[in-house]
Amino acid sequence: MNTEKLITAYSEFMQHLHETMENTLNSFTDAFETSKEKVGENSELTAEELDHVSNQVKRDVEHAAVLLPAHDNDSLVEWLKFDIELVENLTWDAFLSVADKTRIELAKLEQNAHTHEYTSGDITIAGTFECNECKKHIAFKTASRIPECPTCHNHTFVRV
Repeated sequence: MNTEKLITAYSEFMQHLHETMENTLNSFTDAFETSKEKVGENSELTAEELDHVSNQVKRDVEHAAVLLPAHDNDSLVEWLKFDIELVENLTWDAFLSVADKTRIELAKLEQNAHTHEYTSGDITIAGTFECNECKKHIAFKTASRIPECPTCHNHTFVRV
C-alpha cells in the first residue's frame, strides 16, 4: 500500500467528515458513510484501501469521543502526549468537533469505553503510542502510518 496516498486519504476523510457534520443534521454514522463515499469518488483508493482508511478514521474519532472531555485543550495535550502547537497540517477544531458530536451519539447509546489497539501499518491521527511488548513510545505530529516497534519489532500498540 502507498503510505502517502493513505495518509492523504485519511486527512481528506477527516475534512469531509467535519464538513458533513457541520453542514447537516446527520448522525455520525450517516456523515461517516457520506464522507467515505466522497473520498472513494475523489481518490484512487481501492475498495480495500478505502475500508482500511475509513476504519482507522472511525477508530480515532470514537477513541477521542470516549476519552476526551469537550473543548479541553489540557486533555487534548495529555491525549497526544505533546503540545498541540507542535502539530502540523491538521485541523484540530474540525477533529474535535467531529469527536464532540460523536461523543453525544456514544452517550446516547451508552457505550462503555474500551481500549483501542493499533497495529503497525495502520494510519492514525497525530499522537503517542506505546508498544504492547516493550512499552517503547513512538509519537507522530501529523497523520502517519504506524511502523513496527523500532526496539522489539512488535506490531501492536495502544494510544497513551
